[in-house]
Amino acid sequence: MSYMLPHLHSGYAVDQAILAEEDRVVVIRFGSDSDPACMLFDETLYKAAEPIKNFGVVYLVDTKEVPDFNSMYELVDAVSVMFFFRNKHIMVDAGTGNNNKINWPMRDAGEFIDIVEVVYRGARKGRGLVVSPRDYSTKYRY
Repeated sequence: MSYMLPHLHSGYAVDQAILAEEDRVVVIRFGSDSDPACMLFDETLYKAAEPIKNFGVVYLVDTKEVPDFNSMYELVDAVSVMFFFRNKHIMVDAGTGNNNKINWPMRDAGEFIDIVEVVYRGARKGRGLVVSPRDYSTKYRY
């Protein structure tokens, strides 16, 4: 589903997308379009793009085409989703220890919509770290 979502093809385009959006959360998926984990997440992002259009916008960035942010945001995983609001990186505490990004493929669009909504509400209040509505730690998985 990556062909259905807007791509950013340069570091300048990524910066402008983050800077230009004043009232919505900018969701950026960093990864490769051909990676299976990215394909799973892209399908979830596509399903969530329409319901979140009033408070969020989704962009895709290929880390091989735009390597500018790989070291800055430590993009070493197959898929990394980051949130920005008014040119500020919003961190999400999902219980995994890494609050900077979501780096696993989510399959449920409803859960992702809930996370974006929590990010939006927290960012509007000026918070830089929000708590995910669900705990994604592996502590309870058997």
